[in-house]
Formats: sequence, structure tokens, C-alpha cells
Amino acid sequence: MIKNTIQSAGLLVLLWLLFGDFVLVWFHNRVKTETYNNQYSSKEDAPDSQDQSCFCHLTGVLDDCFCDIESIDVFNNFKIYPHIQKLTERDYFRYYRVNLNRPCPFWADDSHCSIKDCQVEPCPESEIPVGIKSGNYNRYSQVANANTDIVDCEQAQDLGAINSTLSNYSKEAFEDWARHDDAQDHFCELDDETSPDADYVDLLLNPERYTGYKGPSAWRVWNSIYEENCFKPRSVYRPLNPLVPPRGGDDDGEGFYNWLEGLCLEKRVFYRLISGLHSSINIHLCAEYLLAEGWGKSLWGPNVQEFRQRFDPAETKGEGTRRLKNLYFLYLIELRALSKVAPYFDRAFVNLYTGDRQEDQASKELLLQFFNETKAFPMHFDEKSMFAGQKIEAKTLKEEFRLHFKNISRIMDCVGCSKCRLWGKLQTQGLGTALKILFSEKEIKNLPEHSPSKGFQLTRQEIVALLNGFGRLSTSIHQLHSFRALLKEKR
Repeated sequence: MIKNTIQSAGLLVLLWLLFGDFVLVWFHNRVKTETYNNQYSSKEDAPDSQDQSCFCHLTGVLDDCFCDIESIDVFNNFKIYPHIQKLTERDYFRYYRVNLNRPCPFWADDSHCSIKDCQVEPCPESEIPVGIKSGNYNRYSQVANANTDIVDCEQAQDLGAINSTLSNYSKEAFEDWARHDDAQDHFCELDDETSPDADYVDLLLNPERYTGYKGPSAWRVWNSIYEENCFKPRSVYRPLNPLVPPRGGDDDGEGFYNWLEGLCLEKRVFYRLISGLHSSINIHLCAEYLLAEGWGKSLWGPNVQEFRQRFDPAETKGEGTRRLKNLYFLYLIELRALSKVAPYFDRAFVNLYTGDRQEDQASKELLLQFFNETKAFPMHFDEKSMFAGQKIEAKTLKEEFRLHFKNISRIMDCVGCSKCRLWGKLQTQGLGTALKILFSEKEIKNLPEHSPSKGFQLTRQEIVALLNGFGRLSTSIHQLHSFRALLKEKR
């Protein structure tokens, strides 16, 4: 017994030397969780069992991967969340160009939200950094951007020009990049950034939160996503579908989850990604809820009752826990993508260009620090298990996977609330970019060090969506910690 204890202590010290405080906090949480589970073997014995029911089953190892929820909580809340918050406040990441006026391609929709909190305030042209609104973003060249006196758009056009010292080979690569970008298989339907209907939006001034947009219009969007794009036959009933009457005994979801477990890994992963995205969005709406509306100023904050309505197993017939676990699964997928794309940004000539040299350098350093944190996580999702069958079948399945997701990105143009549409499009594009990264492993490994690549590129919109989309997932997991505390206070 003593020998085992000494060996365990020695192992803990070794892990601490390798991984720092993360291991100590993780070990503390694991011990606390095991003590709690051993001490309270039944739900009736556990303190706060009623108020903590949203989280009582949210523990242990996730399906389809070898990672436990407690480790993700500690890693995110102590390591990732502080970094991603600072990063998304930088100028390069806070301005997102989006077309919120594209018509819904699937049904005639006249349900645009008239509630004032649904509206998005576009950013005035004068407030956009010149390096961003010039439209070229200076992706690959170290331009002479020390001239900080440039203030108008006409002069800013020159900032995107290729440095004349580049070799002919590099110039040809630029042209190849442009052709490749047009032909590349994207996972999302991308907005035309040159469209007169596209506007820059300051994401910090248009935060994602509850706007009052709900009911049949919102249900129709999610119903179209789940029922028509998640590989589900119509004969299988999805639990708690508000647009389909319950089917008696099937309402407990057993038939649906038996069907889901019978799918191949790729299709099962697809459903879990969409469910995780849906859960993350719902957590944001619960955490930033309109609590009171006064003269000139509204009060936003967490709504515990709304959270329980969406995630409490008792109120969702057990669905709440599954929804939250899918959020963690999605987090792991995007975390893996971020760790794999780090070499793309490690190259010296890739800049986060806004036209402000000092700002750009600080943003790049902060981004590389963030990537170092993502690579330090020891339990990443293994994407190599996906599309690993026969070559022709795997290629067909991958294309089907891509087209289904691309269709979902088009459905986001059917969201009636402008602010909901903004964040839906951004987070969908962020996930689509993560998938693009995961399935471009060979291209990323073969990136040239000093010139652009023909095989793999990221546009500024994809970069902004990727980081902000993951920032939303990180915020969701951080907000779960806050809801745990609030539920405990309500006992």
C-alpha cells in the first residue's frame, strides 16, 4: 500500500514537471469527482441533487474518443479560455465581413425578426483598419507597412501589392493560389466578400445573446438541418422534435440512438458535431439572456431556468446530458484542427495584416502562444480513424460528408434574426474550416517554408471564423462552470 502510494506520488511529480499546474488541477478534480461518486452512490443521497441534475451525468470519458470531460474543463478554463478571449479582441479577429441579405435558398421566408435586439449594426467604413478593408490582406508578403499615415481606402490598395523582391517562382505561386482558391472544395457556402450587400461587422459590438427569436421559424431551420442533412431516414423519430408529434413509446429516444449507434463512425461524428454546435449556441443564449429592459439600457445575464429547460435531463427526457457531451466532442474536434494548422501560421511571411505594424506583430505572437497551448493537450481526437476504409468508398463518404455540411451552411441564410444569422454563419464557417484543416493533413505537412502553397490556403474570413468559432465553444464550456455555481446557490 505504501509502495503504491509512493509510486503514485512520484508519477504525479513527474507529470507536474512535464505539464505544470494543469496536471495538479486535473488530479485534484479527478480525486474530488471520485470522492463525490463514492460518497454519494445514489441520486437521493447526493447534496443539491435536484439543482445539480443538469450535471450529475456530465462526467467521464466521451464516446468515440479517449478523453474525459474533467480534463477538458480544466484545460479549457485555465489554459485556453484566457488566451482565446484576448485573441478575439484583436483588430484582425474582431471584424468579420458577411452578407446578411442573401435570400433563403430553400423556402420563401418572410419571418425576419423585427425585435430590436435581432438587428446587427454594421461597422462604419472609417473604423475598419486599412489593411483589412483594402481587400487583399497582404497574406504572404512582408510589405513596407511602416507608413502608418495612410488613412484612406485608395492609398490602402497599395498595401496588398506583392513585394517586388519576390522571385518569379513566388509570383507564379500567387497566381496558382488564386486559381486554387476558386476551385477548392470548401465545406461551407462562402459569402462573396466583394458583394455590395456584404458588410463588415464588429463582433465585439454585436455579441451573441438571446434576442427573442424563437418559435416555428427557428424550429424550421434546425429541423431542416437535423432531418434532411444528418443522414437520418424519415422513419427514425428524433426525440423532442417540436415539429413532429410524439410517437408514444418512441419518445424516449431509444429507437433514435439505436439507429445512431448503428451508423459508421463518420456519420455518427457528423450528427454529434451538429448537436454540439446547437448546444453551444443554446448555452450562449442562456448565459446572455435579457433579464430586464429599462430606459436606455438593458440588463443581460444568465437565466438558470432557461438553462434547465434546455439541458436538465428531467425536463429533456435525458437529452440534456447527451447535448452537453456533444459540445465537448465538438470542442475536441476543433481543438485538434487548431493544433494541426499551427505550422501554417508558424511561417514568418504569414501575417495577420491590418496595416498597424505593432498591432499585427502583437497579434501574431499571441496567436502562436495560443497554438502552443493547443498542441500541449495530451488527449486529442484521432481523425485518422475517419474515412479509413476502402479508397473509393472512403472518398465517396467524404464527399457526401462535405456536401451535407455545405448544405447546412446554406441553411444559415434562412435564419430570420440578423444577429442569430451572423453568429450562425460565423460558427458554421468556423467548423467548416476546422474540417477542411483535418482533411488536409498531407497538404499542411508539405507546406513550403518561404512561399505560398498550391495545396492548402486559408482566407482571412476562414481564419476569423475558425478562431471566433472556437472561442464560442471555449466560452460555452467556461459558462457551464458558471451555471454549476448558480445551480448550487439556488439550493
